[in-house]
This record gives sequence, structure tokens and C-alpha cells, in this order.
Amino acid sequence: MHKLTREDLYSLEQYAEARPDFREKVLQHKRNRRLDLGTNAALYFEDRLTMQYQVQEMLRIEKIFEADGINEELEAYNPLIPDGSNWKATFMVEFPEVEERRAMLNQLVGIEDRVYVQVAGRERVFAIADEDLERADESKTSAVHFLRFELSNADISALKQGGALIAGIDHENYRVEVKPVPDNVRTSLIADLD
Repeated sequence: MHKLTREDLYSLEQYAEARPDFREKVLQHKRNRRLDLGTNAALYFEDRLTMQYQVQEMLRIEKIFEADGINEELEAYNPLIPDGSNWKATFMVEFPEVEERRAMLNQLVGIEDRVYVQVAGRERVFAIADEDLERADESKTSAVHFLRFELSNADISALKQGGALIAGIDHENYRVEVKPVPDNVRTSLIADLD
């Protein structure tokens, strides 16, 4: 998947005009890119379109129109675009009550390293977490992590030949498996692979 360049972006004026339709397109697209992992965790799989939206929104909110500022945003978000052999996702630990969330984040240290995807009949592929910066310590984890799932050629081939996709978390305090991943999500994710 190609990384975004300045030429791929709307100017602030163009984006103001295009935003309602573009936003609706992205929201429709994202419906096929979210995967709930039980009741308190979810994966939001990123791609070129989701990152273009994120960059456009940041430029709009911050009123960034100069080349250096635009390039900084591209440098921040381009690493979240899949490279053709992987999936990249924002992983959210979601507990609505503040006190419960705080307590659970203490119990879920290391959860980001225990999130996996698996093509049926093959080995689990555990996430590589937070390559940009450390988001946890020995006493608690963060509610947001950035994950990369690096797939083998055999995994990709099996998926493209119809293999079921499974996802889950194998942490001592949070175990869940989605088997199989819904077809709409699976189909969207296969499109990320070369």
C-alpha cells in the first residue's frame, strides 16, 4: 500500500468543501475495519484511507497549511499504513467507568503483546506493539496501543484461498477469541495484502 504524500491531500479550502462526503465515505469504510475482542477491547485496523482522514482532520483542526507542518503529519501517520505483508491497528482497551478502567489497566499489563490473529490451521501471529514509543510500564498498561501483525507468505496465501481468520487475546486476565472474524472485516483486511 502506497504511503501518503502531500499530493494526495486536499488543501484546507478543498477539504472544507469535500469533508461531509469524504467523512461519510470513511465512516462507511471503517465499519469493515473494526473488530470487537470481547466487551472491553477492540481493534481498529488502519489503512491508507483511514490515515488520509486522520491527517486531513489534524491539518483542519490545527489549521496547518505550510509544507513543513504537513510533512510532519505525514511522517507521524504514514507508519500506520500497512506495507502489504502486515496489518496495522489501533488497539483500544475500553472500560467506560474511570475507576474500573484504572483498575483493569493495572491488571492488564502486557495485554498489547498478547493480541493475535490466526489463519485457521496455522500458527498464531502475535502483535508487535508500540513501535513508536512505550505506552506501558510494570504497573499499568495504556488504554491505546498501536499494533502490527506481520503475516507470512503462507498465511497470506491461505487467507486468499479462503482460510478462516481468527483473532483474539491470550492474557491471563483477559481471554477472548473471535472465530471466525466476520466476513466483512476479513474481506477488507485481505485487500491490505499484496
